[in-house]
Amino acid sequence: MGRDGGLRPHGGHGRTGGAGTGGRPGDLRQRRRRPEFRVAIGEGRRGEDFRRGQGIDLRSEPAAAAVADPRGEGDQAVIDVNVHLSQWPFRRVPDDDTPSLVQRLKAAGVTQAWAGTFDALLHRNLSAANARLADECARHGDGVLLPFGSVNPMLPDWREDLRRCAEVHRMRGIRLYPNYHGYRLDQSEFATLLDAAVERKLIVQMALKMEDERTQHPLVSVPAVDPAPLAEMVAARPNLRLVVLNGLGLLRGEALTRLARSGQVWFDLAMLEGAAGIERVLPTLPVERLLFGSHAPFFLHEAAVLKLQESELPQPVRDAIVAGNAAKILS
Repeated sequence: MGRDGGLRPHGGHGRTGGAGTGGRPGDLRQRRRRPEFRVAIGEGRRGEDFRRGQGIDLRSEPAAAAVADPRGEGDQAVIDVNVHLSQWPFRRVPDDDTPSLVQRLKAAGVTQAWAGTFDALLHRNLSAANARLADECARHGDGVLLPFGSVNPMLPDWREDLRRCAEVHRMRGIRLYPNYHGYRLDQSEFATLLDAAVERKLIVQMALKMEDERTQHPLVSVPAVDPAPLAEMVAARPNLRLVVLNGLGLLRGEALTRLARSGQVWFDLAMLEGAAGIERVLPTLPVERLLFGSHAPFFLHEAAVLKLQESELPQPVRDAIVAGNAAKILS
């Protein structure tokens, strides 16, 4: 488990007690007795080894449907609001081809995944990147992938990119990367883009960061987005639907509470840190504002599942996080 709350594909053992792949066995013992929750294991010896903390390689097979049905009570919708297609620009990660990612998501019980594309980070031709994204979702998504194209308001043709997302690809929303695209949240270009998205009734997703800054390539140092101006931007646009991705490690206290109180902003749990992280954040963040997001395949999908496992949540709270809140955003 990395400092930013994800189970990294390249292994390691993090301070939150999560087991990385290929690293030292993690201490996955629950602090209180909870319903058994299986992740990336089957019956028999592999399952027994995992429960004893023997460091099973989570990449070796798709996850069991642990998100959807932890108690064996039947089918349940699961919406993962934070996945990416294509390849991370700086290294290969497991499941960075669409069929493999979809297989893993479906095996984990995911019924819908909101998908952006890693190509949007550094490619200047976002129109082509968005077209590839839409095509991949249609050809290989197996009914699971919902494409979210990207728009860079610093490019001269961004309005055409937005139009194509809405009218040509029929996307339900867009995904923004302000730090990779070189603008701040207090700039007029960002405000204009928000207005245009609201006019088209598009959901706006915004990634505050993509990785721990300590792991970045030395020639490509991308600081996290400064979220300070966000509350003012949201307050001025009552019809905005904003999903903040990878932000719970950056937004805390009053800044988080103020955004949550607006009723227009949601947050995914991909980079939520610490043991029982969901339980700890709920006093500050109403459950209606929290979404299930894995940041797969950059993080192993099982990392998000483990966060649900280690927090003792009433079933209605769990249901809202896993699917109900995201479904309301789409409605």
